[in-house]
Amino acid sequence: MPQHTFILNGKRVTVDIEDDVRLLWVLRDVLGVTGPKYGCGLGVCQACTSHINGKAFNPCSVPVGAVGPDDEVTTIEGLPATVGKDLHPMQEAWLEHDVAQCGYCQPGQIMTAVAKVRQAREEGREITEADLDDIRNVCRCGTYHRIREAIVAGAQKY
Repeated sequence: MPQHTFILNGKRVTVDIEDDVRLLWVLRDVLGVTGPKYGCGLGVCQACTSHINGKAFNPCSVPVGAVGPDDEVTTIEGLPATVGKDLHPMQEAWLEHDVAQCGYCQPGQIMTAVAKVRQAREEGREITEADLDDIRNVCRCGTYHRIREAIVAGAQKY
């Protein structure tokens, strides 16, 4: 069986698994990292959103064979370490704004929000309403208003 090595939440990992297995299943079923949730398996709902090399992506749509040994995958579990705290400022904002109801989509929502704020900062600007409109993560409880408020608040914290 092929071996695949990559960096997961700051640590190098190696798995023995076929090339075509989706990274989401490698994370959840092989490595025990359950923060990224399975929703649709097509990259539409974005419940599994994580980061690869600092950019948002959906591991449900990426075969493990497409991930290289120098690729850095960050899930919600590894997000706080990116700022050297117990919680990332976006996670703190989520709690302060009481965003979650069922909570299923929240890891993907937070990872998308962090990537969107990072993108705006790289472009030399703050997050805008248009940026918030671009976020397409599905929340089956409909807490979109609180999600938007938390993203703006979280962006101001880091």
